[in-house]
Amino acid sequence: MSGDSTRCVKAVAAEAHPGSPMQRGPVFAAPYQLSADEGTESDTYARASNPGWRDLESALAMLEGASGALVVGSGMSAVTVAVRTLLTAGDTVIVPADGYYQVRAYARERWEPLGITVHEVTTSDMASESTAALLASAEGTTVVVAETPANPSLDVVDLRALSRRCRDAGAVLVVDNTTATPLGQQPLELGADVVVASGTKALSGHSDLLMGYIAVSDAEFLAGMERERALSGTVLGPFETWLAHRSLGTAGLRFERQCANASAVADLVAAHPAAQRVRYPGLASDPSHAVASGQMRRFGGLVSFELGSAEQFHRFVAGSELLVSATSFGGLHTTADRRARWGDAVPDGFVRLSCGIEDTDDLLADVERALSGV
Repeated sequence: MSGDSTRCVKAVAAEAHPGSPMQRGPVFAAPYQLSADEGTESDTYARASNPGWRDLESALAMLEGASGALVVGSGMSAVTVAVRTLLTAGDTVIVPADGYYQVRAYARERWEPLGITVHEVTTSDMASESTAALLASAEGTTVVVAETPANPSLDVVDLRALSRRCRDAGAVLVVDNTTATPLGQQPLELGADVVVASGTKALSGHSDLLMGYIAVSDAEFLAGMERERALSGTVLGPFETWLAHRSLGTAGLRFERQCANASAVADLVAAHPAAQRVRYPGLASDPSHAVASGQMRRFGGLVSFELGSAEQFHRFVAGSELLVSATSFGGLHTTADRRARWGDAVPDGFVRLSCGIEDTDDLLADVERALSGV
């Protein structure tokens, strides 16, 4: 396999035509001119298809090792479009108890009232015997939504083991690949049926757009999800499509630096007396390290740890010159997010640190200075 930057550059490369631009620009259109030979057009109306989507979807499918991909308006749209396509009343869905909190909220507020049974399982238990028993007892179709590494706990589930559990029970495995990105792991290769992700984060990487995507290798799944996207209207605008496609070409470079920074910061924070319960899958001492090492090519740009209180979190950010207090992650800047603010079941001083692309030595000096002021 080629290196990450080579893969990214190849994924966004346009077909060579002398005299044509090397990269396609944004295509601003809602309706397209129709042919008298009805049904032969590539595009008719932008909610159904457009050339920008095809460029971006082709690149994402290549990176995820999928036969096809769909872009949607956000990472949450990716989850909801995928699962809505797979489930009906009487079915069962399992969601991570320690993953992105909005997925749990959506499951309780939208899926349960429709007669879908919702179970919450921690990431560390997803591939366990107890989950296997739960899968065996479920009625109807069962969809397992796993997020690995989970956000914000950074626990990792063994995807090979979980995919075997799902296959044995006839369940569909949907993996949220946001934190790892396809440059860190490829869930389809590890046995997943569907990949969903927020491209808002490291793949687009500039903190300037919302975008989600779905990647699959099953043509029937892809067709159903494409139909759901068109009917629900959870689409990506042409300018965001172009921005994401343009940004994807540098994702390999950016993610490499983010991962290197996260590894160095994790080592620093783990040795600092101001921080407790440091989590990073790349740390040899991390509870998930053995599993992560077996399925991840890179360990990602996120580090989590705990400070003593919300006040200490704010002192930590105020004592830094480089850290930005912001939610989301995967951008150029290193950001710190106090996750308890948003409703995650974590202590008040829990910090999710998203490492940017600053020079590693500068970032380490800045984080150490900020921690010393806590």
